Amino acid sequence: MSKLSIIVFSGTDDKLIPVGVIAQGAAALGMDVQIFVTGWALTKFIKKPANPVWPKEFESMVPLLMEGMKKNNAPSWADMLKEAKSMGAKVYACSLMASVMGLKREDFNELVDDIVGVATFLQNAEGGQTLFI
Repeated sequence: MSKLSIIVFSGTDDKLIPVGVIAQGAAALGMDVQIFVTGWALTKFIKKPANPVWPKEFESMVPLLMEGMKKNNAPSWADMLKEAKSMGAKVYACSLMASVMGLKREDFNELVDDIVGVATFLQNAEGGQTLFI
């Protein structure tokens, strides 16, 4: 497997952490990595991102998780994505959802490389592994 594409739909931090881990790991292995951000996840990739959001069933465990991440010097999901990008990973915002949410290129933070449609994403993903998170 030399190509990994990740579709990121959820805007909850419990999903974004694995996106960062997997993207960084795949990029470190030399894989071509592309991340397609759509749905509620777009709110985490704008210049003024949404506050951390955790599913209700995990809220009681969040302090322990945060303490463990700090104790292990684990980077944030955003820092992991920055590292993946430094190794060639690309992050794309979904053009349809961006339009529906009234977001333009200038609204997105430095993690987003471009706004593309699903056809472009699918063409880029062809022949590789695709994950939906």
